[in-house]
Amino acid sequence: MRILIIEDDREAANYIRKGLRESGHVVDHAADGEEGLGMARAAEYDVLVVDRMLPKMDGLKVIETLRGEEHRTPVLVLSALGEVDHRVEGLKAGGDDYLVKPYAFAELLARVEALARRRDPEAVRTRLVVGDLEMDLLARTVSRSGDEIILQPREFRLLEFLMKHSGQVVTRTMLLEKVWDYHFDPQTNVIDVHISRLRTKIDKPFAKTMLHTVRGAGYRLQA
Repeated sequence: MRILIIEDDREAANYIRKGLRESGHVVDHAADGEEGLGMARAAEYDVLVVDRMLPKMDGLKVIETLRGEEHRTPVLVLSALGEVDHRVEGLKAGGDDYLVKPYAFAELLARVEALARRRDPEAVRTRLVVGDLEMDLLARTVSRSGDEIILQPREFRLLEFLMKHSGQVVTRTMLLEKVWDYHFDPQTNVIDVHISRLRTKIDKPFAKTMLHTVRGAGYRLQA
């Protein structure tokens, strides 16, 4: 999933971002309401995590503005204000869920993924299968023909993205954005290096090749 965090507390934002990325999600961050509104308008996100009290534009105003513009992205409101009236205000402004600070990250993650499932039942899957290649997203394991394959964290994210788009051509730009969280070309061979390592692990020991290069376009994983 791609998630936008709108949170002015840098330490809190880094904590959430780190946890979500470790869970396999792509995360962007905005430090104030105006920046968050602009980012939410400019890109497509699966879930927004919005702090209620923000500089430049209040979090509820950000949500109200997006809803007024017909943006339907699910929103989780974060706030230290936990009274019933405060929660009602957050939901009436267009929030889909309301989490009171302090909170446990495990609960935040569960609520974010629940919102994504509500929007798209296929958005959060725990097991991916392409031919004889299998990935367990919860156990963070990969196997092919029953043989376990050990992957580094970035290799895991790369393969996860390829498996979620199996049979489709995945461009280098898509990989840079979704796997490396780059929104520019770093002018390095980082993709080639990781694709080569991945091929060595998921293809070389087996009779059939699954990871293919589509010249001039990108890569395709298929059984």
